[in-house]
Amino acid sequence: MLDTAYRVEIPGGIELEAHVVGPVARFLAFFIDFFLRGILMVIAAIATIPFGEMGAGFWFIIWFFIEWFYPVLFEVFRRGQTPGKIALGISVVQDDLTPVTFGTSLVRNLLRTADFMPFFYLAGLVTMLSNKRFQRLGDLAAGTLVISIREMSKATRIDNMTPLAPPTTLLRSEQTALINFLQRSPQLSEPRQQELARILDEVTHSGSDNRVEQLHRMGAWFLGLR
Repeated sequence: MLDTAYRVEIPGGIELEAHVVGPVARFLAFFIDFFLRGILMVIAAIATIPFGEMGAGFWFIIWFFIEWFYPVLFEVFRRGQTPGKIALGISVVQDDLTPVTFGTSLVRNLLRTADFMPFFYLAGLVTMLSNKRFQRLGDLAAGTLVISIREMSKATRIDNMTPLAPPTTLLRSEQTALINFLQRSPQLSEPRQQELARILDEVTHSGSDNRVEQLHRMGAWFLGLR
C-alpha cells in the first residue's frame, strides 16, 4: 500500500508505469468541483427565478445535467481531468493507462451514489483504502484509475512539452504505443528513437523530419498533459 506505482505490461513485454492517487488528493479535487458545480447552480437559479414554476422546472433539469454530466464531459473531452483534477495534477484513465471513454466515465460517475452510502462517501472511502489501486466502487465497475499527472511528467521529463493531438483517430493499442514511446525514450538512443518513430509513421501518418518530437507531443496529449 505504500508503493503507489502501477505497472501495466503491453504486448511485446513492454511495461508502462504510473502512480495511483490516494483519497486525500481525490477528495480535494472533488470539493473543488463541488464548489464549481454549486456556482453554476446558483447562476442557473438566478436566471430561472423570473420564470416562476416553469423556471423551477428548468432549474431541476439543469441541476440534473450539471450533477451527472459535468464530470463525464470534462473527463472525456479534457483527457480525464475535471477542473478539480487539473488543480491537483491528477487524471482518470482506464486500467491499461489509456484515456477514458464516454461509457467508462459515465459508469464511474453514475456509481457515485453507491460510493456516497451510507453517508458522505463512506463506502467509497472504505473501498479505496481496501485496495492497493485506491479504486472506489465506480472505478472498480468501470475499470478506471486515478493517477498523478505531475509524477508522470517528472518521470518522463515533459513538464514544458506542448501536447499535440494526432491527425487521425487512433485505436487504444495505438494510443498505448505512443504513450510507451514517450515513456521509454529517455532509455533509448537517438538512432533507436528515430527507427521506432519511422515504424509509428503507419499509425500517425506523419512523414515529418521532426517525427520523434511529434510522437512525444502526441504521447503527452494522450496522457492528458496540458
